[in-house]
Amino acid sequence: MTPAPAPAPVRALDDASIDELSRAAQRILDEFGSSAARPELLERVADTAAGLSETIRRQCRPVDTADGLFVLRGLPVDDTEIGPTPLSWATAGDSAAVWDVLLLLLSTVMGNPIAWAGQQDGQFVHNIVPSPGHEREQTGASSTVLLSPHTEDAFHPGRAHLLMLGCLRNHDHIATTAASIRKARLAEEDVALLSRPELPILPDDAYAEAQGFGGLPPKVPTVWDSGDGLTLRFDPAYTPLDDATAEHRAAYGRLEDELARVSVAVSLEPGDVLVVDNDLVVHGRVPFQARYDGTDRWLKRASVRVPGRRTRPAAEANEHGYGQAAIQAYA
Repeated sequence: MTPAPAPAPVRALDDASIDELSRAAQRILDEFGSSAARPELLERVADTAAGLSETIRRQCRPVDTADGLFVLRGLPVDDTEIGPTPLSWATAGDSAAVWDVLLLLLSTVMGNPIAWAGQQDGQFVHNIVPSPGHEREQTGASSTVLLSPHTEDAFHPGRAHLLMLGCLRNHDHIATTAASIRKARLAEEDVALLSRPELPILPDDAYAEAQGFGGLPPKVPTVWDSGDGLTLRFDPAYTPLDDATAEHRAAYGRLEDELARVSVAVSLEPGDVLVVDNDLVVHGRVPFQARYDGTDRWLKRASVRVPGRRTRPAAEANEHGYGQAAIQAYA
């Protein structure tokens, strides 16, 4: 089922907030050079974020609708100034580094930015671009295949609570897909079945080291009630469904059908930041044909944990995480 284009809830930044964020990010970058990965820069981001205006904080309040997401709109992007779209994250270097700082500031207002030692060299902000040779993978570097709806880093108990996607370039209006479990209709019997930890979720292709981990894959629930509604942990491309009972596979299939039914397509504009509640919403991307000429879609991605949030089953604390550890920007 092709997701229907739909307007996402939008929180438009006013001119004063745009100016405040832009100036703050540029000051930090001017002080610490072109790299947004230095520990001293992260300390300054934390100090600066603590002093941002109440208006910005209000716009960065938690997701508050059943959509499970919102678009923060209005940040400036100069299509010429940011340079050509990199051919891969590995060659992006410090391209459009001011946006790395912007996302870190916003992430710090919303929670605690995290990184992964095994992904994109431990950077806190990732470049998401189509890459030659990766067209058909189930990763952000793909293009010609549908990126299947999934929970970000679903294999790991330390996965983000919030996912942020900042759009730098999207000339072709390529849509991010999103589906909220809070809009799906599931029978009580299916919820009961899918709440049982029957199958593992394996590390995706972005984590080569984790895929070689020798420990027994932990079995995890797909959905559960966190107290205020259903939440989910979902990545069918890396879930060995053939190992489940026929009854479980059928319930999983009905969940997939419901998520497809409620899925929407969000076409981001340059300057948009899509904020996704990773406990409620699975996201993906429609297929497209990359040109590799410097004009392809270019997103920046940040992952955020929210201290004190209790949306995960207690049993997750016992998982090994396939040897991967989330690096938190602030202890």
